[in-house]
Amino acid sequence: MSVPKKKSDAYKKKGRHILFSIVFLVLGFILAFSYKTLGKSKETMNPVSDSFLQEEKYREELILQKERNKELSDEIGVKQEGIRSYEQSFSDKEKAHADLVEEAKDLRLLLGVIPATGPGIKITLKDADYDPVEQNPNDYIVHESHIFKVINELRISGAQGLSINGQRITANSFIKCTGPVITVDGKTFPAPFVIEAIGDSDVLASSLYLRGGVIDGLIRDNIVVTTEQMKEMKLAALGE
Repeated sequence: MSVPKKKSDAYKKKGRHILFSIVFLVLGFILAFSYKTLGKSKETMNPVSDSFLQEEKYREELILQKERNKELSDEIGVKQEGIRSYEQSFSDKEKAHADLVEEAKDLRLLLGVIPATGPGIKITLKDADYDPVEQNPNDYIVHESHIFKVINELRISGAQGLSINGQRITANSFIKCTGPVITVDGKTFPAPFVIEAIGDSDVLASSLYLRGGVIDGLIRDNIVVTTEQMKEMKLAALGE
């Protein structure tokens, strides 16, 4: 028995509708699943992307901070160098000032305008005892030449202050022998003549006792010489 043609066409049309419905249903399901998956992917990617951007920002800030720290470190180094230079300059000036003060003090000591204190040496020169064999009494008395020899040797050896019988003397002092007495800057003193010098007593004594030196020369001239090293002495200033 044969199916009518119209009825057969209706079945075919209905079948196509069902097929299209199934296709559209599957396609809708696929689209819905894809959208849902894409949404989840975006949700998953966004935190990663934000974290990366934040990390990149921190990295740039860290680089900038390191560069700033280096600039500050260099600036501190320059300022520290300036401070060291200033301190050195100040130290040099301070030392130069101290040296000038010391030189001025030494000069005042040599000029006799200030008292002199410290260790030193005392030299006493006396005329030899009278010898009737000697026809010339000048051969056994102390002369200014003997005193000058002692004073000059002491100055060369670093004496900072000198006096004769308590009278402070300087490089310009006038010393003259007149018989048994000497005149120092207008003041007359009889023998014995006591010469005092402030300075390193060991150095001063050693210079006087050099072989063939001042002491040997005085002894050859029949001068009685005694020396005494002093731990502490004081010489008055000129005019005191």
